[in-house]
Amino acid sequence: MTAYIYRPEGQSVTTAQKPWRLRFEPDSAREIDPLMGWTSSSDMRAQIKLRFTTKEEAIAYAEREGIAYRVEEPKANVGARRIASYSDNFKTARVGGLWTH
Repeated sequence: MTAYIYRPEGQSVTTAQKPWRLRFEPDSAREIDPLMGWTSSSDMRAQIKLRFTTKEEAIAYAEREGIAYRVEEPKANVGARRIASYSDNFKTARVGGLWTH
C-alpha cells in the first residue's frame, strides 16, 4: 500500500502555514450501497489522514512504519494575487477602459 505525503492547497491560509498530510492510496474502488445510495469502501486505511508540521516528519514516520510513500510537492505560486479593493472598479484610470454603465 502506497501513502501520499502532500501539503493541501487552498485560499484561506497560505501554503507555508498548512500542515503536511499523509494519506493512503485506496486498495479498492468505492461502491454504492444499493439500499441507501451512499458511497462506501471496505478499505479502512482510506479514512486515515495524518498531519505533520514538516515534510521530514512525515517521511520519517513512513520509513519508521515501513510504509511505501510518494511525496507530492506543492505547486509553486505562479503569480501573486493583485490586491484590489472594491473602489478600484470605479477609478477613472482603471485598466480595461472607462466605466461603461
